[in-house]
Amino acid sequence: MAFLILVIGDLHIPDRAFDIPPKFKKLLSPGKIGQTLCLGNLTDKPTYELLRSIAPDLKIVKGRMDVEATSLPLSQVVTHGSLRIGFTEGFTLVSAEPDVLLAEANRLDVDVLCWGGTHRFDAFEYMDKFFVNPGSATGAYTTGWLGKEGPAKDGADESITPSFCLMDVQGISLTLYVYQLRKDANGVENVAVEKVTYTKPVEPAAES
Repeated sequence: MAFLILVIGDLHIPDRAFDIPPKFKKLLSPGKIGQTLCLGNLTDKPTYELLRSIAPDLKIVKGRMDVEATSLPLSQVVTHGSLRIGFTEGFTLVSAEPDVLLAEANRLDVDVLCWGGTHRFDAFEYMDKFFVNPGSATGAYTTGWLGKEGPAKDGADESITPSFCLMDVQGISLTLYVYQLRKDANGVENVAVEKVTYTKPVEPAAES
């Protein structure tokens, strides 16, 4: 059985969202996830307890709205296989431009950097590193900038698609599964799953 890593963040419960969507909760039942990387902005204790029930191995960084969680670090690094994975909420970064994210990945000395704060899923490879934003698991609105999307209109954005990610690391390779809660033309919600892969470049062995 694969060791799955849940990457989740920007929940904003109960300030901006009531709860994690039931269709997501059904997928995140205990026993399926080996470790959770939470990018902050929970922002209440029941949500923390829910994440602990999904996977006891819960790593959390401080989000800009986690004002009472003064002891949480701003970033953390975990190692799986041959990959170092760093994660941060992102409010200490000046933007979500690739060069800014690359600088943070280099600072943390990681192959994969997960960041949040924009509430929108994103994943891309840049300068041999892999960057992942799991989006908001609740679809909570955002009042800040949205990276490549630009600032939210009228101080908020109502079109946020709820999303989270699962990672499966095997050696130097990572498979990212992206779960998004989408509505069809009739307003019926369905969970769409997409797969993105990344393989860490391996430097050729020096000739003797």
